[in-house]
Amino acid sequence: MNMSDLTTSVRQREGGIGVIDVRGVLTSSAEEKLMEAYNQAVGDERPVVIFNFSEMEFINSSGIGLLITILIRAKRKGHKLVACGLKEHFRQIFLLTRLEEAMPVFISEDEAVEALRKESASV
Repeated sequence: MNMSDLTTSVRQREGGIGVIDVRGVLTSSAEEKLMEAYNQAVGDERPVVIFNFSEMEFINSSGIGLLITILIRAKRKGHKLVACGLKEHFRQIFLLTRLEEAMPVFISEDEAVEALRKESASV
């Protein structure tokens, strides 16, 4: 496994939601790619971003730290971040590090979109 192998793609979903598909290895070497994807996902008008981790192969403490950095920036700008598609092992990491308290975790992207849609309808 090449420890610098991270690829991302950014998509838009209905309702002003940006989606970042994270593939490969999430470590400190992924910082530039992940920050660029985050900035593209929020654009000018999308305050909600879903990180789709269904194709993530590995994450270490530096990768967790990178997600926390993005969460801090998002909170400052009033953006909401959620995660989906975590394999069970990675979901346990999110639970142990309490990352899921700041970045809610959903099974699938569609489940995340539906929950976000209901949340915005109740505001």
